[in-house]
Amino acid sequence: MTCFNANVFTRTYRGTVSLTKSVFVSLFVLTLSAGFSAVSADNALSQTIEKIRPSIVGIGTVMQTRSPPASFRGTGFVVGDGLHIITNAHVVSPLLDTEQKEMLAIFVGRGESAQARQATKVAVDAEHDLALLKITGKPLPAMTIGDSNSTKEGEEYAFTGFPIGMVLGLYPVTHRATVSALTPIVTPALSAKQLDANVLKRIRTPFEVFQLDATAYPGNSGSPLYDPATGKVYGIINMVFVKGTKENAITNPSGIAYAIPANYIYTFMQQNP
Repeated sequence: MTCFNANVFTRTYRGTVSLTKSVFVSLFVLTLSAGFSAVSADNALSQTIEKIRPSIVGIGTVMQTRSPPASFRGTGFVVGDGLHIITNAHVVSPLLDTEQKEMLAIFVGRGESAQARQATKVAVDAEHDLALLKITGKPLPAMTIGDSNSTKEGEEYAFTGFPIGMVLGLYPVTHRATVSALTPIVTPALSAKQLDANVLKRIRTPFEVFQLDATAYPGNSGSPLYDPATGKVYGIINMVFVKGTKENAITNPSGIAYAIPANYIYTFMQQNP
C-alpha cells in the first residue's frame, strides 16, 4: 500500500484556497474600481453640465409682427469676454426681413421664461462654417477653447444644445459622443451648379473634421463639443447627416454627426478680436 503524507495535501489544498481567494479579491477590486471610475466620470459630466449650461444659448431671430415673435435657428455658445457667441455660419446665413424689423437674437435662460437678447454678426468664416456674434449688456459665462490637435480617435466627449429648438421651451440637452474618426471634409455636390467657389476650395484643400458616433439633430448645429471633465471646447457640431426634412431627422436620425475642430474657432477669434 502506498502511503501519502497528509500534510502535503493539506498544504496544497490551503495554497489553492489562498490563490483562489487572491484571484477573487483582485477581480473584485478591479470590478469595484471600474464601477467607481464609471460613477466618477458620470459625476464629472454632471458637474460640468451645471458649469457650462449658462454658456449655451439658442440662436434665432425676433420679429414682433410674427406669431410667435421668436424663431429658432440653432445653438451657440459664449466665448471670450462673455459678450461674444460662436455658432455655425449656416445658422445665421438666412437674410433678415428688415422691412418687418426682424432682428438677430440669442435666447438665454431656461424653459418658458427664456429671454431674447439682440445680437449682431461680427464675422463669418464660410470655409469652416463659423460665425461670431456680439451682444450687449451683462456678460455671460464664457467657455474655454481647448487645443483640438490633441484629440484622438476613441476619446469621449459631450455636446449640449437644443436639438428640437424651443418647441417646449428652452431646455438644453446633453449627449455623449465618441470620436470615431478624423476624416477630411468634402461636401458632395448634387450637380455642377452647386460647385461654387467654396465647395471647390474644400475639394482641393480639404481639412479634417471629427466624425462622431452620436445622434445630432438640426437644432444641435452650433453646439459645443467639450471635455466631460473640464468643459473645454474641442469642436463645434456641424453637418448633421439627415435624410429629407427636419421632421424626418427627428424620427430617423443617422447616428452620425460631425464637428469642426476647435483650433479653427481659436484662429477665427484671433482674427476677429
